[in-house]
Amino acid sequence: MRHFRDAPPGLTPRARRFVNIHGIWLDVPSVQDWRQRWEEDSIPLEVIERAAAHQTRWGGLALPPSPGNDDGDGGPRVLCVGTPEREDDFAEHGWWFEAGPQRTALPYSYLIGPDGSFGLAGDTWVPLHATIEGWIESLALAYAARSTADTVTKVSGNAVADLDLAGMQLVPETAGLANTWWLRAGSLVAIYNGEAELFSRPAYRTAYVYSGNFDAQWL
Repeated sequence: MRHFRDAPPGLTPRARRFVNIHGIWLDVPSVQDWRQRWEEDSIPLEVIERAAAHQTRWGGLALPPSPGNDDGDGGPRVLCVGTPEREDDFAEHGWWFEAGPQRTALPYSYLIGPDGSFGLAGDTWVPLHATIEGWIESLALAYAARSTADTVTKVSGNAVADLDLAGMQLVPETAGLANTWWLRAGSLVAIYNGEAELFSRPAYRTAYVYSGNFDAQWL
């Protein structure tokens, strides 16, 4: 069932507006429904509590994919935690849980890492943003930038490394790791490195250069 719910606190006004206008809140199970089984499966209590807090804050939120971004499927179809799993094959050891199901069949999953980061997991783990809020901020920024920009230029593969980022500053709200946003007066640049890092394929890198009336006040 769909229902309305205000965006949780902690987002920028832009991201809050984006969630309230474009987001749909769906009914999802409570972690309480799974708690006994998870405890019987020896999932640590602190991991269960972390998943419960995430589900309470974000569970059920469905957002559209990034506009014009055909790299992957643009994030989970709906935010909903999955059963936490211990992973020791990644460079960072610890407990992960699913951020939500994919929109389409993909060779990776969207997970929340032990440190709360949001990213891609296949044969390895690539954190995209340091927080789930960072991913939402990035998504909101993509929609705002596309509606404001005079021009939008897509850059792919090795050409991404040739982008001139001199004098640009990271947009901190997006908490970018593999995927980052950069700003200088008149220009915003979004760089998507997640799939390239996951598959060790630089050709999968993508960037979008937005030119227009952008500055720190616009953010």
